[in-house]
Amino acid sequence: MKAIIVCVSASHGNTRKVADVMGQALEARVVDPEEIAPADLAGYDLVGFGSGIFSLRFHPRLRRFVASLPRTERRAAFVFATSGLPELRFRPFTRPLVRLLGQKGYEVRDTFSCRSLDTWLPFKPVGGINKGRPDATDLAAARTFAEGLRARTRVVS
Repeated sequence: MKAIIVCVSASHGNTRKVADVMGQALEARVVDPEEIAPADLAGYDLVGFGSGIFSLRFHPRLRRFVASLPRTERRAAFVFATSGLPELRFRPFTRPLVRLLGQKGYEVRDTFSCRSLDTWLPFKPVGGINKGRPDATDLAAARTFAEGLRARTRVVS
């Protein structure tokens, strides 16, 4: 299986830590959106898309990249995020990106998120929330998630 992960890790490098662990499990390269042409994703069996969450949304660079993707035929994908606060049931932050990927022809197999250090303005005076996260438990969960995706993803020839 050939996999790649497109990741934006802007604030503290936490999303990249998660992406790197997933990349090891999937034997996948981890790239910034600017490092790959959208059309080049057609050569992969599985594509991951992830970033930190900013005001309940994925990073604008990742959203722009996904919006620029050409339509494809049922390419397998997954979405992941790191965030200071948990995903809200009534407004999950993964839903808009999953929908956009679906419109582009990607079949999102699963999503993953974990807590991470957040120093957004209200949390900045106290040094942020979720200090030390993602931790070893979070990274182990990310690895297990990726191994499960690998086991469930059929190679397209």
